[in-house]
Amino acid sequence: MKKRIIDKNKVYKLLKQVPKGKITTYKGLAEAVGHPNAARAIGAIMRVNPYAPIVPCHRVVYSDGSLGGFSGMERIGEKVKFLNSEGILINDGKIVHFKEHLFKNFSLRATEKETLP
Repeated sequence: MKKRIIDKNKVYKLLKQVPKGKITTYKGLAEAVGHPNAARAIGAIMRVNPYAPIVPCHRVVYSDGSLGGFSGMERIGEKVKFLNSEGILINDGKIVHFKEHLFKNFSLRATEKETLP
């Protein structure tokens, strides 16, 4: 079986669509980029995000609302601070009112015109 390559830049461009006060999931980004089973690969792409915070990897969490990693978990406190500053509360390591903050309205078409720093 041939392994399909995920376009990192497309993932970063999709993530730029997530507004302040909203979050998305690793799985949601994987689905948006056309690789629905590649949530872990999305996590790996987020770990090496060269465009942070313009490309807001702190807004990506696990599908159950827990925070997931941030620079390999070493800087998770920074992720909490970023999210709190955008009005997203965290309790016991999970997003409070997760579904209300969840962003899913990605547009692949918009990525064609989007630029990265």
